[in-house]
Amino acid sequence: STLDRVAEALNVAFSDLIQAPGSADPSRINEVAWTGTAPGSKAVLLAKAVASREVELWEWTLEPGEEYQSQADAEGWSEQLYVFEGCLTLVISEQALRFSAGEFYMYASNKPHSYRNEGDVVVRFIRNVVI
Repeated sequence: STLDRVAEALNVAFSDLIQAPGSADPSRINEVAWTGTAPGSKAVLLAKAVASREVELWEWTLEPGEEYQSQADAEGWSEQLYVFEGCLTLVISEQALRFSAGEFYMYASNKPHSYRNEGDVVVRFIRNVVI
């Protein structure tokens, strides 16, 4: 796209070019990067992360009452979550955070963390592991 070429010419990342100035969290972008001709067609860049090795893309489904516990990852690793169905409870070092469909979160994963479905319906979410 034109913005891709502008970013390349300025030698800046595309995500830096479209991010609102003065953002409190530089990893959180949440900006519309493209709109189509049909109403509702759009692409939203939610977040960015620097990867030194790779990024893993995971699709998760948790049935009601299910929990997955993860040990702390190595220093420098992070995760990005996007919930598209249900309500996910993310617990990081005993602090519970809740995310409903349409919400996302990015965090350093170098502390023990778990994913829980405390609701009555299935939870589906995408998890990116940034290594």
